[in-house]
Amino acid sequence: MVSIASDLPVSSTHPRWLIRAALLAIAYLVIPFVGTSYLFEAILLPFLALSLAGVGLNLLTGYAGQVSLGSAAFMAVGAFAAYNFNLRVEGLPLVASIVLAGFSAAAIGIVFGLPSLRLKGFYLAVSTLAAQFFVQWALTKFGWFSNNSASGVIDAPPLAIAGIGFESAAGRYLFALTIVTVLTFLTLRLVASQTGRNFIAVRDNETAARIIGVPVLRTKLLAFAISSFIIGIAGVLWAFAYLRTVEPAGFNLDRSFQVLFIIIIGGLASIRGAFFGAALIVVFPLALSRLGAFFLGDIFDSGVLDMSQRIVLGGLIILFLVLEPDGLVALWGRSVRRLGSVFGRS
Repeated sequence: MVSIASDLPVSSTHPRWLIRAALLAIAYLVIPFVGTSYLFEAILLPFLALSLAGVGLNLLTGYAGQVSLGSAAFMAVGAFAAYNFNLRVEGLPLVASIVLAGFSAAAIGIVFGLPSLRLKGFYLAVSTLAAQFFVQWALTKFGWFSNNSASGVIDAPPLAIAGIGFESAAGRYLFALTIVTVLTFLTLRLVASQTGRNFIAVRDNETAARIIGVPVLRTKLLAFAISSFIIGIAGVLWAFAYLRTVEPAGFNLDRSFQVLFIIIIGGLASIRGAFFGAALIVVFPLALSRLGAFFLGDIFDSGVLDMSQRIVLGGLIILFLVLEPDGLVALWGRSVRRLGSVFGRS
């Protein structure tokens, strides 16, 4: 298991803090002015939304040790709740709608987290999978959630805060970036707190955690609530900022597995790992599609190329599980240490 030490808050004079500050400065002050519409729409917006979903799932699975296969369901709850709060509560600010959507997802997360009080491992994963099917069924069955749209597909409301619109590609990117930055910072503070230590204690050994005074049942439900809150807001970003539509098909079972693959590839029990994993999941298929279309476009049709991407990505996941179970974050850490030793000797 990856150590959490690399994700703990650090001093403002620590080099890691300076690197984070530099990355944020580039993200806010450089990319909005030099980025193209394709960069925002195809790469950065899905990357930010999936990274946040990965942070939420990693908090539950990596830190608290509770397996979940229903991430897309909680994303859907967040997206549809934000849409309905915005639609039905007149004058409610967009930020308030998003926060309330997060709490709605947290409530559903607690309900489907109740089996964790009795179940573990594979059995818990199957029970959380029920959330995926139930939420998709409910959103499809009851037209009220989609404002009785005949197709079930509805346009996302305009992104505006205090009269400032974020409808452009760069504006939606800044909107998503701000939410992801704030929630990631709060998550880093959480994992460094007593609550975070309780999560880890429950993950490592429930019996030992109970003996030393950790409220195991409450800790599990809290992990489901906080994780679902974050994932629900990620669903809002996925629908409002990236897709620009709110529809059940955008939160299918494939999306749940995609978020799970993100934390496996990136590294469990690592906030940074969620970003590494999301970057690979977003960029790698795009690179494969470009290469496939360039070299094999005249031989195979788009369906074969798409299936080939899935096969290659699945093989990559198996390779990571076998060769590097701690994920990209461990690989990154070793590379940085080796570079440091090389430059140190020189």
